[in-house]
Order: sequence, then C-alpha cells, then structure tokens
Amino acid sequence: MWQVRPSLELPDWLIPEIRRHAPQVSGYHLAQLLLERGISTPEKLAGFLQTECYQPASPLEFGAEMERAIARLISARDRLEKVAIWGDFDADGITATSVLWDGLGEFFGESLSYTIPNRFTDSHGLHAKGIEALAEGGCTLIVTCDTGSTNLAELELANRLGIDVIVTDHHSLPDTRPPVAAIINPRNLPADHPLYYLSGVAVAYKLVEALYFELPEVPRRPLSALLDLVAIGLIADLVELRGDCRYLAQLGIQHLQKQLKTPTRPGVAKLLKFCKGSGDRPTDISFGIGPRINAVSRIHGDASFCVELLTSRDEKRCHQLALETELANTRRKELQRDVLWDVQKKLQKLDLSTTHAIVLSDPQWPVGVLGLVAGQIAQEYGRPTILLSTEGAAETGLGRGSARSVHNIDLYELVRSQAPLLHRFGGHPYAAGLSLPVENIPLFAEGIDRLLGERMGGLLSLEPVMTADFVCTVSELGYDLFQELKLLEPCGIGNPVPKFLIKNCWFGDIKNKNQTDLRGRKVRYIKTTFKLFDESCESGFPGVWWGHYEYELPRGRCDVIAELDFNAHQKQYEARLVAVRSAVGATETTPEPIQIDEIMDLRNNENRDILDLENGKKPLILKKCPTSWDEMRIWFRRAFNQGKKLAIAYSNPPNPSPVEVWETLVGIAKYLSRTHQPVTRQKLLAKLKIGDVSLKRGFDCLKCLGFQVEYQTDGEAKRQFLIRADKGAIADASHPELSALLDLFFSTIREEQFRQQYFCNVSLNTICAIAHQTILLGEEENPLGNQFPS
Repeated sequence: MWQVRPSLELPDWLIPEIRRHAPQVSGYHLAQLLLERGISTPEKLAGFLQTECYQPASPLEFGAEMERAIARLISARDRLEKVAIWGDFDADGITATSVLWDGLGEFFGESLSYTIPNRFTDSHGLHAKGIEALAEGGCTLIVTCDTGSTNLAELELANRLGIDVIVTDHHSLPDTRPPVAAIINPRNLPADHPLYYLSGVAVAYKLVEALYFELPEVPRRPLSALLDLVAIGLIADLVELRGDCRYLAQLGIQHLQKQLKTPTRPGVAKLLKFCKGSGDRPTDISFGIGPRINAVSRIHGDASFCVELLTSRDEKRCHQLALETELANTRRKELQRDVLWDVQKKLQKLDLSTTHAIVLSDPQWPVGVLGLVAGQIAQEYGRPTILLSTEGAAETGLGRGSARSVHNIDLYELVRSQAPLLHRFGGHPYAAGLSLPVENIPLFAEGIDRLLGERMGGLLSLEPVMTADFVCTVSELGYDLFQELKLLEPCGIGNPVPKFLIKNCWFGDIKNKNQTDLRGRKVRYIKTTFKLFDESCESGFPGVWWGHYEYELPRGRCDVIAELDFNAHQKQYEARLVAVRSAVGATETTPEPIQIDEIMDLRNNENRDILDLENGKKPLILKKCPTSWDEMRIWFRRAFNQGKKLAIAYSNPPNPSPVEVWETLVGIAKYLSRTHQPVTRQKLLAKLKIGDVSLKRGFDCLKCLGFQVEYQTDGEAKRQFLIRADKGAIADASHPELSALLDLFFSTIREEQFRQQYFCNVSLNTICAIAHQTILLGEEENPLGNQFPS
C-alpha cells in the first residue's frame, strides 16, 4: 500500500525562521518535514539545523556510574595497570574501539591493548577464553565498548580472576545491575533524555570526554580529533539520530570531510576514495564506509585490523588494509544477493496469510550476511524476520543468526521471551543476534509467531506500507530541492531520508550491469541506471536502482517513490529508486477533485472593500506576489484547511532596475554602518522590492566592498530576523570577485521580477486548476511544476 503524508498547517514563524538559517532555500517542503519530526519552536529549529545553537549534554549526566568509571581509570593510570579494550566486530563496535584506543591511549600509552571478537567463532560480547587470556597477560581492567551489559557469567569470571570491568554499551540492560566497576549505558536514562539514543561509539566518546575534563593537562591531541570516528559509528548503527546523537554526527561529518584534503586518518581517506565519497554526506558512511567496515567480519570473521585501519598514521599500511576492506565488501555484496534469492524461494513455499514473524534456517547460508538480508526481507514483507544458519551444527549443535524488526516492534523483547530455548542472544529493539540448539528452532519459531500474533491482536501486515513525504514532478528535482532536503541530514531512525512520489512517469535509457571489484572481476551484484521522465520535462533526470535488473522496471506509465541524492563521483543529482508500480490511472479510478472554495481574483485592484464583507467571514488574503507555485500551494492548503475563500490581492510591484536596487542597498548599508541601527528583514525586502534569494546574493556583493552583515538574535529578534551592518565599510569596487557576484545578483533580481509578472498575469483558470490538484487528496502534482514560459 502506498500513501502520502497529509500536509500540516504551517505556523507563520516557521518558513521565515528556516530562511533566516538557510536563506538559499524556499523552505516549503522542509517546513512540513520538520513539523513531522517535532520541531515546534524556533529554539528547537535552531538546534536542529546548526550545531552552534545546540547545547550538548555533559558526560557527567551519567551520574555515579561515570564518576566510578573515571575514578577507576585514574587509579589504573596512577598504578600503571594493564588495561584492555574489549570491542565488537561491527562498524559501531570497531569505531568505538578506535575511539577508546586513540582516546585512552593519550593516558595509558603502551599499557593499553584491545580485543575484537571473531564473528564466526566468538559471536558478540565477552567470552571466557578471551578473559582468561587477558588475566594470564596481567590485565587488571577491561573497558568494554558496544557490548557487555548482559554478559553476566563472563563478568563474574572476570571478577574471580581479579579483573575489574567498566562497561560502556547501549544495548538492553539486564534486570539487575551486573557485577562491574561501572556501567555506562544510556538505557539507564529516561527515554526523553538527549543521551538516551547514543550508540556504542558515542558512549565510548562520552567516557573519553569525561576523562579529558578530569585530566585536561595530559592529552596531546584534541578531543575533537575523535569526532569523525564517532560520526561513522553513529550513522552506520541502527540508533535514532536525535538529541546528542544528531549533534555528534553533524560535528563528525564536518571533520570527516576534511580527510580527503588534509588526511589525519589515511585509512579513512582511503575508504572515502574507494566509495567515491567526499565525506560531507552521511550517505558516504551509510552506503560507503559503514558497509565496508562491516564486510570484513562478515567475510573473514576477524575484523581486528579495522581498528588499525582507522587509527594508524602509516599511509602505506592503511592503503593495504583499505584494499582488503574493499575486496571484502565486494564479496559481501555477492553473498548477500545469493542468500536473498534463496530466502525469497523459501518464502514462496510459506503461507504468509497465517505468518506474523518470518523465521527461516538453512545449512548453506553464511552467517555474516544474514542480518543484512533479514533487514531487506523485513522491509519487503512487513514482518520481523529472523534468519539462522545451521552451518557447522554437526560439531556445535547450534544455529546462529540475526533478527531485524519492522513497524516499531521491539525485537529484543520478542526474542528474550524465548530465552529458555536460546544459547545466547543480545541486541536492541531494532536488531538482535542469537544462537540456539538446532532442535529448538521449530519451537522458537512457533513461540515467536504466537507471541507476536497475540500482541498484534491477530492482525497481519500483509502488505508493507510505502509512505512518501510529498509529491513532486521530475522538473522539480535537482539542486534547489536537494539543498533544501540536505538540511535534514544526517538522517536515520527517527529522522528518515525524505521520500517523494512522482506520478504518471516513465523510464528511458535503461541500463544494468554487474559491478566489478578492484581486480576487475565481475561481482554478481548489479545496479540499474535510467533516466526518469514525466510531462513536466523534456530531458530525463538520472536515476539508479541498486540490486535490481533492467527487466524489473515496468514499461509504460508508472508511479515511483524515490530519494534524492548527489553522486559525487559523477557530479550529478540522481533519484535513488525505492519502489515502483504501474501508474494508478491504468487500473484505478481517479477520484474527483475536492473543490477548494471560490478563489477571489483581486490582483492589481486597488478597491478591496469587498474583503471585509462576505457575510462577516473574512477570506484568507494573499497580499505578497509569489515567485513560485510552491508558495501558492501553501496558500491553497491553508485556505482549504481553514474553510475560507482565498483572495489573491497582490499587485504587480514596481520593478526597479537591478542597478537601482544595488545602489539603494549600498546606500542603506552605509547608513546602517554609520548609525549602528538594525533593520528588519521585512523592511529591507520592502525597501529594495526583492526576495530572500536576491537579498542573500546582495549581501555577498556587500562583503566584497568590506561590509559585514550579521544577524541579531537577542530577545524577541529571534522571530523577527533582524539584520545589522555594524562596522563601517570602505567601498572597494576593485575586488576580483565583485563583478561575477554582481552579475549573479542582477540575474537573480531579473528572474524574481519575471516570476512576479507571471503570477500577476497568469489566468485565474490556471490558478484554480492547480489549486484543485493541490487539494486533491493532498497528493496530486502540479502539471507546470515550477516551470515558467520562456
């Protein structure tokens, strides 16, 4: 089932506030998306968009547990104890280990070591063999990261062997506090705490941060040097990117994008080059660095060298390790595709009408890719999915695998309900790993399915719901929309990547091919590229569908749900296809438009007394001439939601020449710098008779003349967007960039004036037709897009 989110009524302050922080965007789509994410005040908006406006939580908010951890670390340092980091083999665990290796290494030097379990032989968490080996080597303190909260037996063993344990983790907690020196886990905090959603790497970072605060004179490297690693782990893991998670990811990406120009981590720079990323996008992590790190343990089991890859300063060694990582990733893609095909064949033999949870096993499945395939199946079939491999069960008697959730079902609690049947398990509400005796698999599957059926009241999700955030046309795709949606990044759980619906479109220039690895060998993992067309454009828009063949795209008219991305390697914007179906009009009856109340056309009319009559019910009045159909759509929806008529009562504004606008702006800037008087954005726009985009480009020109423009944000001015040119500027028309910036400023003014003229003269019939389509179920596209006659 497909659906489009209904449009929300926008508060008057929202779009001006968005434009205050990002003057280059229109803000209409972004405003809807922000409201859906709970951004309901200017203060929340500022903290969401700009890191400098967000107040992060102190690591001391972990309370007594953090105090115990810091005290124990200082004691170990003072007594020259041997300290071991115990990490995990996924991207979150590897980056968490790397953060502790670099961070604690500033305090412990050569007395520090690390251990990464083997995915194939050890699975997640602490294990007795490793603890015993550390005890024999003289270790007296273990600091875990991304693991350890529920390893009660192993923690007891460490105590008996004289090893203290500090647990840093974010997975679910046991019913009672484990026997440890300290446990720093955000699950101990209230669910609305800004630290609650931290991943393993972020918790490890908070421990190092607290130690930096306690012993500030010791470290030689700044704490901020760890932030790129924090961003990689946060975005690669399944945690909600809100609160401090979003803040740390934003900061980390700022540091990550510096690696290609001035690499301080040559291994990270090499990974970015292999995934053809620039480091400024979270997708460089989620589709690039993260999968490559995860692939090592999925293919080889042992991922210990990934810590060296991320922390070594030896460029030659890092190149070798990055190459091994890249080859593992290409092999992972191939295995994942093979297992996915096999799982789908097994599902064809099941009666899904009576199945609440999917639980499947096979002796041929490589355990390393089961989590990835389980995630794909869960999304496609709308059910929690658990895939188990019984490879090697003849020796161990165990099946091992992974589980992935869907529709906010708490998977960890679901699996824990079957604890008597399990050998071991761990995870969080969205993902879990487990092992169990092979003979228990049928009972486990039956118990999971029955319990989920009871919790759902017998309801089945027979068809996953595909939700688009908004409807658009092909002509609207590209730079402007991308820049607007990019302000939501980094995206993840709780802040998903925006999806758009394009209706009645078609594909052209379709190609698919197998990818090749670094040795030129073909990999059985494919992608299909295409050009997307609809009635709004003549030249198609580039697109890609990962993991699909050319024949899977329908011929003829269709509807698509996609995400907008930027291909840094090919330097082009592209639609990343999420779902496709034959056009609704081919098989369904299109509903009749919901009629908006009468639109009153009072453009260029000085006599507006009629606006105060209308049986005492004043219409909604649009007084400012719009410059895009997006602006008009907002007013159409507002009038419909309020049950009012819409009076378009703007006039064709006087159009001063661009040169006159520039001379006026320079005069105003000189006056403001001399008098130190502020001016509101509204007054400045009204005086210059231009729009926000032109004003921003005018500011760019002023800076070439030596002026400084700053935004006053004290008190009530947060809502008013005040502008100040405080310092006296010395005009210097010889600045080398001024001529080009003025040309851009002048062309922007002319474009705005052309659009205003268009909206003052476009026929009322056209306006009414687009209003009807805007209101039609809140999802019909504008046939003109944002295009204007040439």
